[in-house]
Amino acid sequence: MNTATLHETTAIAAAVAAVTAAQELLLIPLSKLRPSSRNVRKGGGTSIPELAASIARVGLLQNLNVVLAADGEHYEVVAGRRRLAALKLLVKRRKLAKDFEVACLLGSDAAARTVSLTENVQREAMHPADQFEAFADLVAEGRPIEDIAADFGVTPLVVQRRLKLANVSPRLLADYRADNVTLEQLMALAITDDHAAQEAAFYESPQWQRSPEALRDHLTHEEIDAGRDALAKFVGVEVYEQAGGAVRRDLFADEQNGIFLTDAALLESLTKDRLMPVAEQVQSEGWGWVDVAPRATYADLHQFQRMRSKRREPGKAEAKRIAKLEAQQRKLQDRLDDENEDMTDEQAQTMQDEMDNLGNELEAFERTLVVYPPRGMATAGAVVSLDRMGGVIVHRGLLREEQAKALREQERDGHSADDEAEAEDGSGRQEAKLTISEKLVKRLSAHRTAALQAEVARHPHVALVAVMHRLALRVIHDAHYGSPINITANPQDRLEQYAPDVAEAPAAVGMRQVREAWGKRLPSDPDALFAELLAMPQQELLSLLAVCVSFTVTAIASREDEAPAAALAQAVGLDMHAWWTPTAAGYFDHVSKARALEGVHAFAPAEVNRLGKLKKAQIASEAERLAAGTGWLPAMLRAPEVTPADVAGAEPIAEGQAEAENHEDAHATA
Repeated sequence: MNTATLHETTAIAAAVAAVTAAQELLLIPLSKLRPSSRNVRKGGGTSIPELAASIARVGLLQNLNVVLAADGEHYEVVAGRRRLAALKLLVKRRKLAKDFEVACLLGSDAAARTVSLTENVQREAMHPADQFEAFADLVAEGRPIEDIAADFGVTPLVVQRRLKLANVSPRLLADYRADNVTLEQLMALAITDDHAAQEAAFYESPQWQRSPEALRDHLTHEEIDAGRDALAKFVGVEVYEQAGGAVRRDLFADEQNGIFLTDAALLESLTKDRLMPVAEQVQSEGWGWVDVAPRATYADLHQFQRMRSKRREPGKAEAKRIAKLEAQQRKLQDRLDDENEDMTDEQAQTMQDEMDNLGNELEAFERTLVVYPPRGMATAGAVVSLDRMGGVIVHRGLLREEQAKALREQERDGHSADDEAEAEDGSGRQEAKLTISEKLVKRLSAHRTAALQAEVARHPHVALVAVMHRLALRVIHDAHYGSPINITANPQDRLEQYAPDVAEAPAAVGMRQVREAWGKRLPSDPDALFAELLAMPQQELLSLLAVCVSFTVTAIASREDEAPAAALAQAVGLDMHAWWTPTAAGYFDHVSKARALEGVHAFAPAEVNRLGKLKKAQIASEAERLAAGTGWLPAMLRAPEVTPADVAGAEPIAEGQAEAENHEDAHATA
């Protein structure tokens, strides 16, 4: 620093010292604060969301400098524009009230620009770690937390959070001061008071596993997240605590999250106790056995085979009622899908709620139509469990290996074909409730078609098999259906009619590039083209075959439960994670609020409660943001589970089937 600069800095510091001495600390409602034109920082700055998150967690660490506005009612912020923007963002996100009182230093109008300049170029603020320790010192001196909060214009919770941070390992605090540990990492580590555990979680983890989420998971991996766990949702934290269960609470989480249960055995026991009345009712239906398994997984259920149920024909009154409900559902769905329909978010949400109610009523009707053979019920059983949302679900008609063997023997002896476990065609199975519109089904299946085309182009052998499969069906068996391949070589490349955004999807872009590359290489004259192909090496010819075949693939569906070209997709190992990303425009805008929140629960369960209070458009936007990078897919884009061949009178349970059972047996609680 040269002499002139030193003199200027000294002069500014002296001026500010005089100004600061005359400043008055006030608590001012946020609604009365606005940026000042005399703030030397003209832009709002960057990282406002990050700053907002920090303020939400640990409070405002530095007061705003203000002057009284000309109207005499408002205050202009002359130093602290980024902090003000962050506070306003918290109001927008409904994390702060509009009239939240902010600690401000009121100065004179004449010194406003000087204060602003000095804060931005001269003043060295106290490090947050020093503030945390200073708060701890105040408590050690006997100051009540409530008094400290009042003195500094923050809530008692903010004081408690700063005290929690002050109690983090001294080694980690030192690295925080050295900018080797972030505030977010520090907050995650503060979930435990064990310094050794804190240090082990941070220093013994590779760099890529030091995100706040990873650190928090590391320290709580043996505990149960009450916001995510199905059993915790079913029992309730209050009931668990009343039973003597220990709880760890994350001070830096909101009220609905950050609660961890430490006694897994107690939670399991409480869950089973609450499920026993359900099991007793199911037993009374005539089943041979009923088990209570709160955490039954698809793998657990896969060990069973399932006795096929029958769907009785509805009575005249029942059929009339079902037809009426379905007509009402279609009418509402058509209005929701009509892009020309002018409606508010509230009106759209009301219609979505009506759709959900109609769907629930139809589902209830369908459950009454599902029947099992009485003699088979005496052999088979049921498992009472919980779904991912903590709702009760009953898996009926389950057969253990020895029971399935006995049924097969009866089948061979001709004793059970009619009355116990008769093999049915698809018409005898209960249809799963369709929860998304035909328009969205076609949109999603268009993206699946584009991805499937791209994968087939990369698998010459599968492409050759697909062609021979189509030829054999048509020539050998005189069959016109059963293949996803259009052998007349009509390119299935007009997918934009179903999904306007598919043209920019990675699969479609890649296929256009491949097509253009071959177009530049191959002659268009038929004779010249034949000569070129005749001279082409076999491996290269197979690659071209794959490309040409791929463009004939179609997998457009009209219903959510359809899976066209499933065998072809399995053969090429189609994984839609690589080809499709959930967005508001591509998915969340087109489903009900409940369905969108169901998806959010899968990839960001801690956010469900917050999003549930928002409007539909806001939910869609937030869902898109939260889904980014999670790899989540809607059900119809997930790879289907491969299941063994059906046994006479019984069928193995697979993931997809277990999912469908939710519609048959869910909510069978009383």
